Amino acid sequence: MRDFQFPGRSAVFAQNGICATSHPLAAQAAIDILKRGGNAMDAAITGAVLLGICEPQMTGIGGDCFVLYSRAGEDQVRALNGSGRAPAAASAARLREQGLQTVPLNTPDAVTIPGAIDAFCHLAETEGRLGLDALLAPAIHYAEAGVPVAPRVAFDWANDASTLQGVARDAYLPWGKPPSVGDIFRAPGQAEVLRRLARDGRDAFYTGEIAEDMIAALTARGGHHSAEDFAATQATPTEPIQGHYKGVDLLEHPPNGQGATAILMLNILKHFDIAGMDPLGAQRAHIEAEAAKLAYDARNRFIAEPEHMSRLDHMLSEETAARLAALIDPKRAMAAPAALSEAVHKDTIYITVVDKDRMAVSLIYSIFHGFGSGIASEKFGILLQNRGAGFSLTPGHANEMAGGKRPMHTIIPAMLAEGGRVSLPFGVMGGAYQPNGHARFVSNLRDFGMDPQAAMDAPRAFSDSGTFKVERGYSDQVRAELAEMGHKVVIPPTAIGGSQAIRIHDSGVLEGASDPRKDGCALGY
Repeated sequence: MRDFQFPGRSAVFAQNGICATSHPLAAQAAIDILKRGGNAMDAAITGAVLLGICEPQMTGIGGDCFVLYSRAGEDQVRALNGSGRAPAAASAARLREQGLQTVPLNTPDAVTIPGAIDAFCHLAETEGRLGLDALLAPAIHYAEAGVPVAPRVAFDWANDASTLQGVARDAYLPWGKPPSVGDIFRAPGQAEVLRRLARDGRDAFYTGEIAEDMIAALTARGGHHSAEDFAATQATPTEPIQGHYKGVDLLEHPPNGQGATAILMLNILKHFDIAGMDPLGAQRAHIEAEAAKLAYDARNRFIAEPEHMSRLDHMLSEETAARLAALIDPKRAMAAPAALSEAVHKDTIYITVVDKDRMAVSLIYSIFHGFGSGIASEKFGILLQNRGAGFSLTPGHANEMAGGKRPMHTIIPAMLAEGGRVSLPFGVMGGAYQPNGHARFVSNLRDFGMDPQAAMDAPRAFSDSGTFKVERGYSDQVRAELAEMGHKVVIPPTAIGGSQAIRIHDSGVLEGASDPRKDGCALGY
């Protein structure tokens, strides 16, 4: 139990349903859907789409999603890949000929076809109860009426505003500058898009005027996207991958997501007495950082769209983890893996919902970097993601850019299961940090007995592209000890990631937790 004389927040306990996410309006809309008779999938879709209005720098209908879910009364966890593909005309060779070594972030070359809307439409039809029109109504309302800009949203908006180009500046900087806390943001163009979706379904987005609006914005900047690319977009059902750590199973979305990185990292950490270390001490932070370097190096080499990836079993192997663990010097930092173009990314939303029948949904949804590519469509103001920056331009790499291919993705939903029963859907936002964040969260629960709220409240550290970012919650002494080990230590200007979780107790009681690094909350009824 937390000390009530210190700042903090209590977990939320309920019996009929809980939503945990990064903005209160989205959590409230999700709970309203549950009260109307919708299930957890209905509620998660409702909240996720609304988050595109509440946190437009993080996510939106021009982005992608991944989903893990378990149906009421079932122990099976299902996965849906809602990530889009590169246009058929995409070419790594063409970019290499221009002298490029990475995909430029704010150009049409980085824009893959938005996949989330197809996924949401598919899930609403196959898993939901209320119908797409009911699920989109809250987002339509707030897109028209406006949303007051929340504190963390305003902070990120100011940091990322320089990304916005052309008409995107008109749509997302209507004040002429980044908003202040409490300014009202409206998105009338997106409201119209959502109305058409509610009336006509996914084809309203991927064909006709809305798709043409997105294609025109890209073509005007030299893009090679076609109507056929948009019309062909389709979410893909798949199966989770799984690891085990100290009594719990960790279920992750398979590649092209980076969930295998979290499983590998925990498998490496099994070889150290983490539970015997100070949870906020230098030794634990050091070992975790070294495990992350090794796991991320494997990620950078191997993770790609499944059809192009041959080393997944190698990444998940206990033998691989043992060999990597043996490379860690308990007293000295090793070099960082080669950085990817996505390394600075920290922008996404995560939502989890469990309903009265114990359907559980873990959903993550993003436009990649802050404000994505910075390119918006002229008529409807749809901000387009820059997920194509997750591709490699190295010839022969499994993740090399190619037409019709999905890039390696950072966004990863997760679930924990005990005895074959889903016990805790969770997610950690923060781009490259996410696998590290999953491992840290699970370790906090299992090595140190923290409850979910305490596990996400605890200070974080992340070795990112040669710099060890150590939050202010660590002591100066710990930072000094880490520097002596050879780490380049800094206090990051932005909090590391964010997270949400719902524990499903054996008693049936639900416990929701929400990261104070964001504006959100857990709500139940």
